[in-house]
Amino acid sequence: MSPVTWFLRPALFSEHPLVEALGCPPFLARLLTLRGMSDPADARLFLDPRLKNLADPFLLPGMRPAIERLLQAIDRRERIVLYGDYDVDGVTSLALFTRILRCLGADPHPFLPLRMDEGYGLSPEGLARCVAAHRPQLLLALDCGTCSVTEITNLRAQGVDVLVFDHHESKAEQPPCLALVNPKLGADFHYLCSVGIVFKACHALLKLRPTPGVDLREYLDIVALGTVADIVPLRGENRIFVQRGLLQLEKSRWTGVRALIESAGIAPPFTPADIGFKLGPRINAAGRLASAEQALELLLTDDHARARELAAALSEQNRERQEVEQAIHLEAEAMVEREFLPEHAAIIVAGDGWHPGVLGIVASRLSKAYHRATLVIGFDETGLGKGSGRSIEGLSMVKALATCAECLVKFGGHEMAAGLTIQRARFPEFQSSFRSQARALLTDDQLRPRLYLDAEVPLADLHFDFLTHHETLQPFGIGNSQPLFLARNVRPAESRILKEKHYRFMLLQNGGGRAQQAIYFGGAQRPLPDPPWDIAFLIARNEFNGRVALQLEIKALRAAEAAP
Repeated sequence: MSPVTWFLRPALFSEHPLVEALGCPPFLARLLTLRGMSDPADARLFLDPRLKNLADPFLLPGMRPAIERLLQAIDRRERIVLYGDYDVDGVTSLALFTRILRCLGADPHPFLPLRMDEGYGLSPEGLARCVAAHRPQLLLALDCGTCSVTEITNLRAQGVDVLVFDHHESKAEQPPCLALVNPKLGADFHYLCSVGIVFKACHALLKLRPTPGVDLREYLDIVALGTVADIVPLRGENRIFVQRGLLQLEKSRWTGVRALIESAGIAPPFTPADIGFKLGPRINAAGRLASAEQALELLLTDDHARARELAAALSEQNRERQEVEQAIHLEAEAMVEREFLPEHAAIIVAGDGWHPGVLGIVASRLSKAYHRATLVIGFDETGLGKGSGRSIEGLSMVKALATCAECLVKFGGHEMAAGLTIQRARFPEFQSSFRSQARALLTDDQLRPRLYLDAEVPLADLHFDFLTHHETLQPFGIGNSQPLFLARNVRPAESRILKEKHYRFMLLQNGGGRAQQAIYFGGAQRPLPDPPWDIAFLIARNEFNGRVALQLEIKALRAAEAAP
């Protein structure tokens, strides 16, 4: 791999108008301009996300006819089935819509396909079981359905009306559903995932049919779970959903959510990392290895004993998932080490018996480690392969797969993540074709890993007020990454090793000033250059014995270089 290039981002706009208009420190103005905000009004909305700033839900394409048909079904007491997906976005979408529809007097039947037997979305196998079990008159496809032309045509032929609430990329032909609510069709809400779309749909329902006792704010913790776990940008309304949802998580009214928090061993104040690494994987684990029914039941139950039982079961399944994932990751990484060449623009590995439920996680780990678009495929005993892919900036995974469509049984997904099905006999041709496509689309510069630094900050400027201003940018996540800072020419005044893996430093800059506390996770497992150093670091809040202090979390370290 090429060495990592450190790159200090240039400001997009002048920082001075924001400093004057907002009365904020220059570093905060710089970080706002890097996020594309030169207008003080936009910056104020970003720093103070409020529910009153949510847009009219009927601005989403297809929303009005969808809601009018849904209200008609409620009034007629039709059999309504909610057909979802087995990931966190799909499960939270099902839970949210089910709870709200029950409040409006409906008796919806939530349905989840089986990952191993029926696959993703409106598959023929999943629909056959769904129709046989529930005999729907109105079927709502949540987090799926945008490209299911044949399947929805067949449902219509059986007398089933279909509404689609989805955020996946649309292909040329749209399905013959009564309404397709998908922001990818041209709305300003293109960043929403399905649970965000479902929240907008619930908002639209309550606008047309106000219902006493229903407060949508109480559901924002469920929305935050799906939004963070689906790795969509935390911008626009997603930022509002997650910021308010994290606060709601602290006082959740949902028995299952409280049990999940307890089982995960986390405590407020909650962050997107708590969802991404603790809560989300537990909800996901059921659907990855078996059925997501337990995860859905957890979000719907009001029984405390059952909630604790389900949360414990999901935690155990998550441990099993980690073991399966680690075994596959070791095999896949060994393949990469044998086969990968620096000129390759993509990594494509496959193995027999690899569990399809964890391949996306393995692909993500390899993609980050090698800075390459990555596909990981597992073949079953019949020679059918199912795979997941993760991309890097500059390559749309789903568009690249479209150029290789003749090699695939099916595929779908997003710009940065996708899934596919392939026959073993087509794998060599597909591997060659996809690598060629990636090589044609990605430049050498895009294949060179970069460490993007947001601002250079002297250690002397790092104090409690800095931490306070820094936290106004939260919640951090995709589309609003935590700022990465640069400090040059620092030396350790003190250092010690923790758990034989990590370094704790007291750092000085330019030989003097007040020492700053820093931690370097994993730093003791690799040789360090002789000081002085340049460090790339995050700002973290360190709370101990009731005291709050600013701490540096070192992400990278190099021998000091002269400033340009």
